This record gives sequence, structure tokens and C-alpha cells, in this order.
Amino acid sequence: MTQESYVIGIDFGTDSVRSVIIGTAQGEEIASAVFYYPRWARGKFCDPSANQFRQHPLDYVESLEQSVKAALAQAPAEVAEKIKGIAVDTTGSTPVAVDKMGNPLALLPEFAENPNAMFILWKDHTAVKEAAEINQVARNWGGTDFTQYVGGIYSSEWFWAKLLHVLREDEDVRQAAYSWVEHCDWIPFLLTGGQDIHEMKRSRCAAGHKAMWHEKFEGLPSEDFLIQLDPMLAGLRDRLFRETYTSDTPAGNLSAEWAERLGLSTEVLVGVGAFDAHMGAVGGEIQPYYLSRVMGTSTCDILMVPTDELGDTLVKGICGQVDGSVVPGMMGLEAGQSAFGDVYAWFKQVISYPLELIDAIEWLDTPSKTRLKQEIGDQIIPALSEAAAQVDPQSSAVLALDWMNGRRTPDANQALKGAIFNLNLGSDAPRIFRALVEATCFGAKKIVDRFQEEGIPIKGIIGLGGVANKSPFVMQTLANVLNMPIQIVRSEQTCALGAAMFAATLAGIYPDVLEAQKNMGMGFEKTYQPEDALRTHYQNLYQAYSRYVDLVENEMMSQGDH
Repeated sequence: MTQESYVIGIDFGTDSVRSVIIGTAQGEEIASAVFYYPRWARGKFCDPSANQFRQHPLDYVESLEQSVKAALAQAPAEVAEKIKGIAVDTTGSTPVAVDKMGNPLALLPEFAENPNAMFILWKDHTAVKEAAEINQVARNWGGTDFTQYVGGIYSSEWFWAKLLHVLREDEDVRQAAYSWVEHCDWIPFLLTGGQDIHEMKRSRCAAGHKAMWHEKFEGLPSEDFLIQLDPMLAGLRDRLFRETYTSDTPAGNLSAEWAERLGLSTEVLVGVGAFDAHMGAVGGEIQPYYLSRVMGTSTCDILMVPTDELGDTLVKGICGQVDGSVVPGMMGLEAGQSAFGDVYAWFKQVISYPLELIDAIEWLDTPSKTRLKQEIGDQIIPALSEAAAQVDPQSSAVLALDWMNGRRTPDANQALKGAIFNLNLGSDAPRIFRALVEATCFGAKKIVDRFQEEGIPIKGIIGLGGVANKSPFVMQTLANVLNMPIQIVRSEQTCALGAAMFAATLAGIYPDVLEAQKNMGMGFEKTYQPEDALRTHYQNLYQAYSRYVDLVENEMMSQGDH
């Protein structure tokens, strides 16, 4: 093996797609490029007040092509002909209705502007009602509990709830939809020139964690269960899939069309896709019993356990446990928080309202107004972080709950709302911001506690993603709250790097994913150690947080809002 072998890892995030070209011998990053989704950037097809977040497939297609071509343009000319494999990760669950050929309906002229024909982003919570129905039927219908391997609670963020909501809401889409696919399944299908939905290789990661797929069920939930849920689902199971594949499996070769568009060879292999956090965990050099936390707008927490050591344990209230969803041959367990960086972004937006008044200043020209608003906006979070870090944590009584976008785990409940307590006339912006940061860290501790309560030890924490790389104050607070060291991954494109490791494996450069990880990993940039002087303080504050969690959730349940 020589450095003259290269692979491409492609990471589809919430706002943009990132493509990296990696040398397979030592994991050297040759080039990378980011392209932002143009329609998403304009806020199209989204209604935050209704928790609707949709993405047009053209955003993915255009950004995919632009980012890969931009990365290749940065690399030496000879690199393109030495690309051996491509692997893709995406957000999830992000499903879309498709026709029999596997085309998302929004690519058809009659559905081009219909949000229900587009990808339903992971953070879309329009299906809360449908998720509640799935949980009720799963517990009471008298047959197999199909939620048992997804923590026992089905979420509105997931596959079945979203498709059921759209089918009920939109008759046109219901009539046109032959099947449904996840974003991470569609991109490899697109790149390999797929023309028949029944030939699409479905991701084990996506199917197991979000669609209640399991080998013991012989695939997806039974036809009887689905009809019990809603008769309109009759026949859909047969139009979906039975088999699933781990991401070290080739989906096929790059099609002639996409080879030409990207300037690559049709000999390039394209892998079965997976979710960003799962491939990111591999890129972050996850090891058994180490919790990998992808921290961005939300978090996705990944734990990897040898399958034989987990035994018959079913962990309650998480986002599933799936054999091979992270590394083939090991059980992948997923948890996470529906809002992490989004909580900080929300507070920034709240206190940024006065910036709108700048437009009314008559003596300031338009370019200056724009520049002033941009520069102040860019400084808010860094300045708040610096000021909050100076607040004596034992002098501020402000306490918050981090459910600004509901709760993912433990025990999914997307109807929950955030809260801020103990405000007084001295509660300034830095103190409130500090309380919000602490709340997100307490939410993380709830996840760690749940794993440990279920008998699964956590040996360490691995941090990756935008918040991990850019927010020392948040990371130090998290280390203090968890009372555990946090290793920060060196690579800023860890999910794409993980995809590249899978690409190197499916291309035959390495015999398995762990060997690719060993050779291509970039190591850790730094480690945050918990501060002993604050241990007792955060233990007490966490207990107070937990009391408020029970208080607010019980009150919302009593009012029928859960």
C-alpha cells in the first residue's frame, strides 16, 4: 500500500455538505471543500413555528457536485485518477417519498414546490401525534413490541412517524409515493445510477435505529402491525425493503453520468451510506465503551459495545441498539439531545433583536448597516462565552432546562419545552447564557447516567463537531458536569473522515473498518479535565436540575401536552 491511493468522504450536514479527499496510507487530508445548500440558506420550505424543516433534493445534488469538484480542484491533478472509493454520511432520520425508480417526488415538476415531497429533515417535529400513536399501538396491540430495540419509545424525528404524517396530510403525495427512502440511502443510489427502488441497498444504520428494522422481526414491523397503526399503510412494507447492509459494503460503481460530472472513473466504488454521527464516531477513533459525542446544533451520542458482551440487555429510552450500525461486528448504541448548539443560537437570536433597529438609523449608509449587524452578530456567542466563564458558578442561581427543541433521549418526548428558573433583576445575559450551557451539559449527563444505570460502563468521552472544536467554555463545563475527561478529536471534518475510512475498507485497501481507523486516524487535539474545586457544586446543581425536570415534565403530562 502506498500514499498514491485516495478516497473521498462526503458528509451531508444540516446546512451544508463537506467533501474531503484522504490519503489512505496515513489519513492525510489532501483537500476539502464545503458547499452550502442554497434553498435551505434562504429558509425555503421551512416553518420553524410549526416545527417544519424540509430540504429540497436539488440542494443535495447541486451541493454534492460542487463540493466534490471543488475539493478535486484543490488536489494535485493526478489525484482524481487514483480515487478508489467514495462513502457518504447524512443527517437522519431524513426520509423522502419516492417513485418506483427511486426519484424523490420533489424532482418531478408537479411536486417541485411541495414541502411534503421533499426530504423531511431530522429536526422536523411535525409528526409528534403520529409518534404517540406508534408508541400506543406498539404497547397495546397484543403482538411483538417493535420498539424494543429502539429504546422502547418511538420518536417524531424518525422514519415511520414522518412518512405517516405526510401520507395523512397530503393526498397527492400519498397517491404518487411508491416507497420511501432515507437520505443516506438515496445519495449512493444516485451516484451509482440506480433506476429501480427495489435494487437500492438500504443502510443497516438507518433502518435499525429509525425504522424498527431487526433480524428477529424478519425485517421491518409486520404488515398486521402497520395496518393496526393505519390501514393506509397496507402494502407499503413490501415496497420498502427486507435486507440491510453495513457501510463497509459497496453499493455499486460510480455511474458514467456521475463519473463525468465529477471527473472521476467508473471504477470508483461507492459504499452503502450511514448517519453522520455513526461514521463520525469511527472518524473520531471510537473504542468500545467510549461515548462519542457529535456536538453541533444537536448532539448524537454513539457508544460501541462488543455484541457478545451486551448479551440480552435492552437499554431503555435511547435511539436504538443495532448490530453493525457503527462498526460491523459490534453493537452500536445511539442517544442524543435534540438541541445543543441550537440552544445557544436561540438565545443569540433573542438578544439580537435590537440589531434590527440599526436599519432605522438614517445617518448610516446601507453597506455600513449590513457590516455593523454582521460584525456584532458574529461576536455575540464568543463574547457571551468569555463573560459567562468569568461568572462565579456558585454565585448565580439561574437554572435552565434544555428542551428548546424537545427531548431526544433519554425517553424521547418532542413535545417538552425549555424553561429558565430563578431569574431576578441581577440575571444578566452572561448568567442566563451560563445557565443554558449548564443545562445542555446536564442533559448530556442524563444520557451518561442512563447507560450506567442499565449496566453499561462509560470509560471515556470523545468530543467532535463544531461546538467541540470551537467552544472551550462549553467543553470545560461539560467536563465539570460529567466529572470525566473529554478528548477532542483533531480533525474538524471527523464525519467525512469516518466516511473516508469506510471508503478505504469497501475499496479493499484495508481488511476491515478498525484497521482503516487505526491507520487513517488523526488523533486528539486536547483533553479537558474536570475541575475538582467545582465537583460538589455541579453535583448539587445537577440534583436541582433533575428536580425541575420532574416538576416540568409531570406538569406538562398532567395538562396533556406531552
